[in-house]
Amino acid sequence: MFFEGSEKKATIVIDSEQLSLLNDVSDDFWSQLVQRSDAHILSSIKNNDCKAFLLSESSLFVWHDRLLIITCGSTRLVRAVEYFIQKMGVDTVQQIIYQRKNEYFAHAQSSTFGDDIKLLNHYITGKAHRFGELDNHHNYIFHHDNGVHASSNDKTYELLAYQISKKASDKLTSSGLTTKEIREFLQLEQLFSDFILDDFVFDPFGYSINAINGQQYLTIHVTPQENSSYVSIGSNVNLIKLAPRFLSILSPKSFDLLSFNEADFSEFTATFIPKNYVATALVNQQLNSNYLVCFANYIMPQQAFSPATNIDLLAQSHAL
Repeated sequence: MFFEGSEKKATIVIDSEQLSLLNDVSDDFWSQLVQRSDAHILSSIKNNDCKAFLLSESSLFVWHDRLLIITCGSTRLVRAVEYFIQKMGVDTVQQIIYQRKNEYFAHAQSSTFGDDIKLLNHYITGKAHRFGELDNHHNYIFHHDNGVHASSNDKTYELLAYQISKKASDKLTSSGLTTKEIREFLQLEQLFSDFILDDFVFDPFGYSINAINGQQYLTIHVTPQENSSYVSIGSNVNLIKLAPRFLSILSPKSFDLLSFNEADFSEFTATFIPKNYVATALVNQQLNSNYLVCFANYIMPQQAFSPATNIDLLAQSHAL
């Protein structure tokens, strides 16, 4: 069984003097927005600063002045961004950042990154960058180029783990696995003890969790299948400092780190990334919107290699 765990991600920052997304927008609106991307809401949690929706295909977070939506599978996230612009008006929007990373099964997607930004360019003027090499892990980022500058304190982090260990994959694909067991395996209640948690185990397997504490958020999405395993972790808590713990649990063969506005990215990675991983890409770029974007890919040099894999030509269709 194959599932596209690689996500699409959009952050929309608004003028909070015009409205509060948290207080002035109904859940019906968010439900419609999510449906535009071909996903739906499973559950939600809320505090005074943030509301987090767990989706059938990832997550939506809403604060007073911004939203973050992440979707995986074959969803069309850009349609949700378009819906927001159409309903709220482009004058309300101060910044849009649209991300899309390399996919395992790109041929199964209904659009490419190029298709998506062509649609967005009907509404806003922007610029796009690719972080990482085309023939390796990479991340595309499109951002609104309108002269509005982000605060240097607006920091976010992503840790994207590929080909997790057989031990981790076997555990996360165990029959009858509960949310409590996965939380314990990932040590989430130890690492985020002050957070409100909301999680879900998918059938036959797969796991998602949202967590909030004031304005802080955490989201984790697990695609545990051994032949295409992928774990994404996103937060405005410094994940580079937490990387040793997650890498110890998951033991991925490779992983990406991506940060926005972390000026000490190089120092943190030198300090916290285990020495058994080797960097294959280190990129940083200052965007016109004042975001400093840093990207790194790490691999664990292999001592043993997989044999050729037999493919059932009647059951599977592979473009690559």
